[in-house]
Amino acid sequence: MLATGGASAGVLERVAAGGALVVAHRESSIPFSYLDGKKEAVGYAVDLCLKLAEAVRKKTGAKNMPVEFLQVTPANRIAMVEAGKADLECGSTTNNAERRQKVAFTIPHFITGARMLVRTESKVERIEDLNGKKLVSTKGTTPLKAAEQANRERLMNITILEAPDHARAVEMVEKGEADAFVMDDVLLYGLAANRAKPEALKVVGKFLTTEPLAIMLPKNDPEFKKLIDEEMRRLIVSKEIQPIYDKWFLKPIPPNDKPLNLPVSYLLKDFWKYPSDFVPF
Repeated sequence: MLATGGASAGVLERVAAGGALVVAHRESSIPFSYLDGKKEAVGYAVDLCLKLAEAVRKKTGAKNMPVEFLQVTPANRIAMVEAGKADLECGSTTNNAERRQKVAFTIPHFITGARMLVRTESKVERIEDLNGKKLVSTKGTTPLKAAEQANRERLMNITILEAPDHARAVEMVEKGEADAFVMDDVLLYGLAANRAKPEALKVVGKFLTTEPLAIMLPKNDPEFKKLIDEEMRRLIVSKEIQPIYDKWFLKPIPPNDKPLNLPVSYLLKDFWKYPSDFVPF
């Protein structure tokens, strides 16, 4: 049985007793967590979760600990961790105050911000240019909320549309069903690079938000969180995280073997000097 709340056995206790570690992953959050051509979960966050799984294996002494993968969506990922159906969510999830009421987060593995994906011929450069136009974002994401708030506060008369996932939102821009797709810029670069015609799309605009992305874990399991935080800190301080980062952001990645060419940002470099699970948002 999986733990389903604070009163149940913790993750480490369950694993030590022979249970599986359940890792949640995403379908199209390139390059963090997505399905490759063989329909297997791959990505930067997935690789980090496999390192964290190794730490759980060592700590519990469960040498044959199975790792089970569970696909989640932007809409259900928080509920899956909160309900104890997943122990680690390896994706591109922003650590913010609202979510911390339901789940816990470890040290961020990436810091990004929401920008816009538009067609290459588009004249849209800023969110203000979308006055009277259509903007899409993915259901259950922080950029969607930020766009709705900006539209409300600045009276921009933008029609905001919700897509069920990132891939559908990109398609809406390509087909002209939306004028722009607002999402974390790193995801936009990854999604665009893997389309049939990457040159037909471009990323524009200033950051609408600052998004510290971190692996999600259950809220009321301090022993498990302590181990995960310690291992994340070790990966960062020892620089063991660097080749993992380079593999997904600087080198060619599946399914199209194209690199994103995104070196570590100054924001992330600074954050990693003193790695902490505390973020001021």
